[in-house]
Amino acid sequence: MRILISVWDKREIVGFARALVDLGAELVSTGKTQRLLRDAGIATHSVSETTGFPEILDGRVKTLHPAIHAGILARRDQPDHLRQLAEYGIHPFDMVVVNLYPFLQTIAQPGVTLDAALEQIDIGGVALLRAAAKNFPYVLPLVDPSDYEPVLAYVRTGTVPLAFRQHLAARAFAHTAAYDAAIANYLADSLFPPVLPLAWQYAQHLRYGENPHQQAALYGTFFSYFEQLHGKELSYINILDTAAAQELIEEFQPSEGVALAIIKHTNPCGVGIGATPLEAWQRAFATDPQAPFGGIIAVNATCDLELAQAINAIFSEIVIAPDFDPAALELLRKKKNRRLLRSLAPVTGSETRLVHSVPGGVLVQEADRAPLSAEPLTVVTRRSPTEDEMRALRLAWRVVKHVKSNAIVYSTVDRTLGIGAGQMSRVDSSKVAIWKAQEAGLSLERSVLASDALFPFADGVEVALAAGATAIIQPGGSVRDDEVIAAADHAGAAMVFTGRRHFRH
Repeated sequence: MRILISVWDKREIVGFARALVDLGAELVSTGKTQRLLRDAGIATHSVSETTGFPEILDGRVKTLHPAIHAGILARRDQPDHLRQLAEYGIHPFDMVVVNLYPFLQTIAQPGVTLDAALEQIDIGGVALLRAAAKNFPYVLPLVDPSDYEPVLAYVRTGTVPLAFRQHLAARAFAHTAAYDAAIANYLADSLFPPVLPLAWQYAQHLRYGENPHQQAALYGTFFSYFEQLHGKELSYINILDTAAAQELIEEFQPSEGVALAIIKHTNPCGVGIGATPLEAWQRAFATDPQAPFGGIIAVNATCDLELAQAINAIFSEIVIAPDFDPAALELLRKKKNRRLLRSLAPVTGSETRLVHSVPGGVLVQEADRAPLSAEPLTVVTRRSPTEDEMRALRLAWRVVKHVKSNAIVYSTVDRTLGIGAGQMSRVDSSKVAIWKAQEAGLSLERSVLASDALFPFADGVEVALAAGATAIIQPGGSVRDDEVIAAADHAGAAMVFTGRRHFRH
């Protein structure tokens, strides 16, 4: 048994190599891998001994040689292949143990240069893995240290089943595909390249998808943005709600006060701003005292004991905060099914490309990350909003962006009052928001309203004004804008156009 070893990730490689030698294997290795194995007292030949050619170009060229690749690619059932190996004095390999330069880890470092990134693009390693994976009936490709023990178990029996060989080949090709996708994405100069390279690492199996009869799994680096401090594993819906809650709460800067959002089925059911986390909670909770049960709570400040005590009075699925006071953590952990997540990094500063599955492919769009400061706000009525109305409009506009369309949000300067989501007409969404406010015992007198898209008719504005709204923010752009503006002017209300809509489906 002849084995080629060339690994960047050297976890467990010494023990694995020693076990192979004990089973009678001959090892061939490269550079630092060879030095590590020799320092551990493990005999290994160098690639240069095999090829009769030194490593050159600072190690860029070492394994790209017929003496290596012919030994990997030769089919053992082809007499002509075996004849050519013998003719050129090439010995076949039975196993290739390779993992690649740390390209992803390199580009994740702040301020990394293009030259530094390019140096971490592995060429020889990818070629070795692909060669071994192509010839998997005869050559075992190993890319992950977690496979070392299962491979050893089979080698000790004297037979490695074809199905397991194919499994290792699939892992090798998936690894190189993800590696190439990462490079392509890094070098791409467009969100929409001619070929869309998508590759995410398997993260964990989920108990089920949206419903118990649907299987589901999580891929990618979701848990580089959140650390789970307590509770059972997140479900498919939990993950969707967590992302929605954190995206919304990141609309509010800590300098504006403590912001807290309560989410249900990815829709906000209340947002509040206060001087303390408890005050923000009270204002958010008051919007809809029923919906928060079983909901997701996100806050942009440390969760202190007062907030924890208020949250603890109801059942909530998830609490997300940048940190938790020890006393708050102790209290919230008393309910075993409540998940507690520490936010580690801004989710709105991550992916700029959103992907949605459709039959036969995917839809790709740029993420809707435009900050409120980028919106071209234009007063279109005779009366301009007062300072307080403008503050309230800014809050409502940031919230309505995260409500499923058709979306309507009534608010004041520091809290939402009524939210209408996902109705087939904008008037219906407004009526739902009014009804929710009435159910919560909240007055809409002197409130403001935000609409995620234009009002096609004046009736939507008339409903809002009759409910007590005095100022409205909306994109504008309807063929009946004049009628809509006239309705606001007739009531003495202020209206602001943003010129930008925020549909959310």
